[in-house]
Amino acid sequence: MLISGVTALQAQDSGRDNRPAAVPQEYFATPMGYFHPSCVQELADGDILRKDEMAIEHQDGSFDSVPTCGFPHYTAAGEKIPMDDADAEPPAGTAYAYITEATMKKDPASSYYGELKATWIVPPDPATHGKQLLYFFPGLQDYKTNLAHLTILQPVMGWNVVSKPLHLNYPNVWTLSSWNCCVNGTVQHSPFITTEAGHTIFGVMVCTTPGAPRCGSFNVNTFDQTTGKTTELRQTSSFGQYFNWAFAGALEVYNVSQCSEYPGGSKGSIEFYYLGLYDNELQPVDQDWQPTRGWTGLTPQCSYGISVGETKGGLPAVTLKY
Repeated sequence: MLISGVTALQAQDSGRDNRPAAVPQEYFATPMGYFHPSCVQELADGDILRKDEMAIEHQDGSFDSVPTCGFPHYTAAGEKIPMDDADAEPPAGTAYAYITEATMKKDPASSYYGELKATWIVPPDPATHGKQLLYFFPGLQDYKTNLAHLTILQPVMGWNVVSKPLHLNYPNVWTLSSWNCCVNGTVQHSPFITTEAGHTIFGVMVCTTPGAPRCGSFNVNTFDQTTGKTTELRQTSSFGQYFNWAFAGALEVYNVSQCSEYPGGSKGSIEFYYLGLYDNELQPVDQDWQPTRGWTGLTPQCSYGISVGETKGGLPAVTLKY
């Protein structure tokens, strides 16, 4: 579960990895915390993650099973999440280093959001190139599912992304990918594509079976409207969960030691606009995004902030400041 409080990030020399001592060095920092490399899968274009078979269906009709991760994963603060504990709940005060976000929850638990879409502009490259890892995204999640068995869908923009295999790293460049985490403790994502400052990005998660009592699968698409390139998880399984927690926009960081490691320096911002949120019948939902201010006590203290309710094109917008 994504928790709104954020454990303080410790200052460090630029270029060092300041992961918590409990997290092994070979682990990847993903949009959902630290995972062992064997538990992070890049799906090929057209692959479908299926729940019933617990398998990945390839375009040629063949199947590969979804492996069960043999390693625990960790929050950004270093708390271990054992995958064999069905009752695993987050320790008090932990988070995935979400600096700021805007969210909505839908009750009762038997209902869900059928679609969330957002548009944003790729910000300038950070002035300082270090080991910082930055993720920006909207997302959908089941907020009553425990840490060991949750699923979250995210169209993600990242800076300094570390990928599997290791030679697919993307240092000092913006990338886009679509994510489904974390059935069997394993993270699946679509192929990474690169993007550049000033490009317009469209991210969407939409139910493929609207009106069903529980949506079985979603299309998750991250689309660079400037170049026409897209990276998609098609018909990716919801694994039986209700996506009743929506994130209009979130900023997640690792290894930030100075404000110049953010895009635009110490007074940068990113706006998620043309926000669209829909119910299980794909009918518009009144949007009432609630800001989360998770930067108290962080080191360094930059120009963090969030504004909710500003509009662009007549639709709600959320601006994250850093």
